[in-house]
Amino acid sequence: MAAISLQGICKRYRDHTAVHHLNLEVQAGEFMVLVGPSGCGKSTTLRMIAGLEDITEGKLVIGGKDVTHAEPHERDIAMVFQSYALYPHMTVQMNMSFGLLRASRLPRAEIEARVHDAAERLRITDLLQRRPNELSGGQRQRVAIGRALVRKPKVFLFDEPLSNLDAKLRTHMRGELERLHHELGITIVYVTHDQVEAMTLGTRIAVMDGGRLQQAGAPMDIYRAPATRFVASFIGSPEMNFLPVPAGDGTGRAWLAQRFDASALQGSAVLGLRPEELALAVDCTTPASSPLVWRGVVQRIERLGAEAYAQVRLQDAERAVLVRTAPDIAIEVGQDALLSADVTRLRMFDGPSGVAVPAHA
Repeated sequence: MAAISLQGICKRYRDHTAVHHLNLEVQAGEFMVLVGPSGCGKSTTLRMIAGLEDITEGKLVIGGKDVTHAEPHERDIAMVFQSYALYPHMTVQMNMSFGLLRASRLPRAEIEARVHDAAERLRITDLLQRRPNELSGGQRQRVAIGRALVRKPKVFLFDEPLSNLDAKLRTHMRGELERLHHELGITIVYVTHDQVEAMTLGTRIAVMDGGRLQQAGAPMDIYRAPATRFVASFIGSPEMNFLPVPAGDGTGRAWLAQRFDASALQGSAVLGLRPEELALAVDCTTPASSPLVWRGVVQRIERLGAEAYAQVRLQDAERAVLVRTAPDIAIEVGQDALLSADVTRLRMFDGPSGVAVPAHA
């Protein structure tokens, strides 16, 4: 395993910059997930690490060695693609061993031992004599991972490897990848647009948008304290609610002035609370204990078994607010509702820039 250092990495195509001055450190043995919407530059970044895309500007170091302009085979990495990229006419065993047979000087016995060891770890030993068209999607993905494992590289790169699988199989394969990382302690850089994958797999995650790194850190740190409104909306399912600052000079505005550094604001402000950080009451005659309250009307209720979500339309909100509540709550569409905030989890974002406003110490 090896550490990776991306130092001011840029990728430009004539009139388009795909990645802007990316600085990111991946520790040896870390599971780093690059996450963001389509076109944010995450796959381009992965391909630059792999050597499949030239680096326009900046420096890339793997295992202490400058590989900015090195050929892919000189970087000691292995990549698992979204499409699996298996040879259809070869057996699973041949698919897994072919790269070593062609490009290494290892004895055949050593290559076979590596294949069988990887097959056992991935639980595909009984599939070694089958061909790809005889395998399920999950089995093909295991073969693609096994082909990378047998090389014993310093770094493993994964480009949206689970996107072609159904929901149940994706959940299972996430567990398998997590188990492999725990057992082998390998360095992984993993690209996905699925924030659930990012949250469940990553030791750390790096959120990208528009070719720029928005925030990097432990999943729950980013979930609890997003650096920008974009990160707040992208990480978390359902996404964060954005609520207006209470109007007038009431207790809510006074409390906010004491809690947040208003000098950091460039313009208007918006408040951020996740669905589980809001409390809903339909008895609007009962005053809320929170200094921040909003009145609205229930538009929709989704009962999911163990929990329910109520969609509430507030007068000044940009869109309806989602509140997590008990599944058996006595509530109906069209009822007036009162929302109160868990102020210990409140965030404020600057309207023009979207940057989080710091709280007073």
